Amino acid sequence: MRAMILERPGQPLRPADIPAPKPSAGEIRIQVRACAVCRTDLHVVDGELPNPKLPLVPGHEIVGRVVENGPGARRFQTGDRVGVPWLGWTCGGCVFCRGGRENLCDSARFTGYTLDGGYAEFTVADERFCFSIPENYSDAEAAPLLCAGLIGYRSLAKTGEAKRLGIYGFGAAGHIVAQIARFRGRQIFVFTRRGDAEAQQFARSLGAAWAGDSETALPGKLDAAIIFAPVGKLVPQALKAVAKGGTVVCGGIHMSDLPSFPYELLWQERTLCSVANLTRRDGEEFFAIAPRVPVRATVQTFPLAEANEALARLRSGRLQGAAVLLP
Repeated sequence: MRAMILERPGQPLRPADIPAPKPSAGEIRIQVRACAVCRTDLHVVDGELPNPKLPLVPGHEIVGRVVENGPGARRFQTGDRVGVPWLGWTCGGCVFCRGGRENLCDSARFTGYTLDGGYAEFTVADERFCFSIPENYSDAEAAPLLCAGLIGYRSLAKTGEAKRLGIYGFGAAGHIVAQIARFRGRQIFVFTRRGDAEAQQFARSLGAAWAGDSETALPGKLDAAIIFAPVGKLVPQALKAVAKGGTVVCGGIHMSDLPSFPYELLWQERTLCSVANLTRRDGEEFFAIAPRVPVRATVQTFPLAEANEALARLRSGRLQGAAVLLP
């Protein structure tokens, strides 16, 4: 099968023809129809996340059709359309798994990082961690929902009942979260890199009450903020922007170092927290609400062989919405 392979972090992916994987017990073999390109893929490829499986097929926002069931795999039938997310396996027995926090499992395995992913024509996945995809989404539209949607949804949940919500970074996750937040009656304020008029207009087109650069002070305070941009210096800026008792959520898996900041920015019961991975419950809740909004992912499609170009555009901020590879 055709695949794009990471052989060493910091190097471009290499096109290759490799054997198609076979499903083990409890796994399904999937013909990949679409795989979105996530900023986490960029962190893996650029070496910002340590110890990936090597060589590696990246990609963890996978939509495809089941073509083979491994021994004991009965949840899906041949021909079913499924989605494969970042969380690929957990032990089920540790204190986190037993306590409903499988996203923190010490032994967890991750699609496109410690397990081969979807930058290929076929992949295999543990059927327990796959999702059925609502039929009103095309393959390309559904792919970004598997991480940008799920992590965005988990980040939004951390903001509680916040009415005035700031979003720092308006890429794949930001534009999906904004739609759910607006559906729930929140006011959205979007912060982008300086001079990014296109992203700001995109945010306004999705109902943002305000959109501007990240260093601009708003009139009034936010109730909460979510930071999707992997830029540590945004943390004190967001803390300064939220009101007393407000929450700042860091929604990425990697961020540059946080600068020092005065305690007064955190004082008065402001909360700073991160979001790690996802749970299967997040997926079930998200795919129940997404068609009701309805969430619409803005995508730019690329052939599988152009994965490096898609990653380069994401790295430089030359994308609106999400990039999606079509094998």
